[in-house]
Amino acid sequence: MKLGIVGLPNVGKSTLFNSLTKAGAESANYPFCTIDPNVGIVPVPDERLKKLGDMYHSKKVTPAVIEFVDIAGLVKGASKGEGLGNQFLANIREVDAIVHVVRCFEDDNIVHVDGSIQPVRDIETINLELIFSDIEILERRIAKTSKGARNDKALAKELDFLEKIKEHLESGKMAKTLTLSDDEDEAEWFKSYNLLTAKPVIYAANVAEDDLSDDGASNRFVQEVRKQAAEEQSKVFVICAQIEQEMAELDDEERAMFLEELGLEEFGLEKLIRASYSILGLISYLTAGEDETRAWTIIKGTKAPQAAGKIHTDFERGFIRAEVVNYQDLLDCGSLSAAKEKGIVGLEGKDYIVKDGDVMLFRFNV
Repeated sequence: MKLGIVGLPNVGKSTLFNSLTKAGAESANYPFCTIDPNVGIVPVPDERLKKLGDMYHSKKVTPAVIEFVDIAGLVKGASKGEGLGNQFLANIREVDAIVHVVRCFEDDNIVHVDGSIQPVRDIETINLELIFSDIEILERRIAKTSKGARNDKALAKELDFLEKIKEHLESGKMAKTLTLSDDEDEAEWFKSYNLLTAKPVIYAANVAEDDLSDDGASNRFVQEVRKQAAEEQSKVFVICAQIEQEMAELDDEERAMFLEELGLEEFGLEKLIRASYSILGLISYLTAGEDETRAWTIIKGTKAPQAAGKIHTDFERGFIRAEVVNYQDLLDCGSLSAAKEKGIVGLEGKDYIVKDGDVMLFRFNV
């Protein structure tokens, strides 16, 4: 999974990136501090892996990972060359979802690029720049497609579709709000354009420490973000990027104590992962053995052969069946052999839909 972090300058983007990845991206109180895109790979916390690894005495435990891409702060006019942001938008075209950091705290010592805290205005500023960037992509595609459209019905059909999306964006709407027809070609084309405004969005409402205890319920700025997100069917999580960065520098025991002192149950990373898995419709299945215990991320609804293909294409191509047991049932039994004796290990075929927490062993022949 790959997530792109966007937002205005000085909203806490790079501070959040630092806390999530411990990558040490530069963060300072002036616009365009982040010049080059920062990339960090983060393991997905999953307590199931350690318990399974201990049970199997695994030599290696491998979690699922998330790749974060943090780009320069975007400002009004970025798509037309203002600031530095537009040249980096290409870096987030390949992400699965966008994390949009919105400033929901007041601090006279940290300048706001537009002079005041107005979350909805800030969100609209970023959205417009993403829209303009997508229009630029479409215009290039239209110019290319137009050349052959006169003599090619398929290209002419795609050209009409491109114009339809462009018109939708020019009305100030995000690509993801466009209603597609049942035409399979349209769905394939739409996916291939990789439009920024077609991607799911998770809003990170960055608050002051005092607003963490009630999850931003008493913060009017957070309520504005939540209202906006509800209209878009986006996700929101509340975070104090500064506190997260401080916690990132502590060891596990100190972090646990810090969380308890703040009255919190989980880190910002865990909130973000939950939101990401939810909005993208993802789950994890597990494999376990003496050599390695590992988590594999798949789309909810994936069938067993395709899940096996995440490990290796040969597994999917030569799929015969899968041994499947629920993670908790396996732990309760204490071993796979004990689970088999109780009759709770299933032998599943090609139509089996994998569930979150399934521990799987694939049988294949190529």
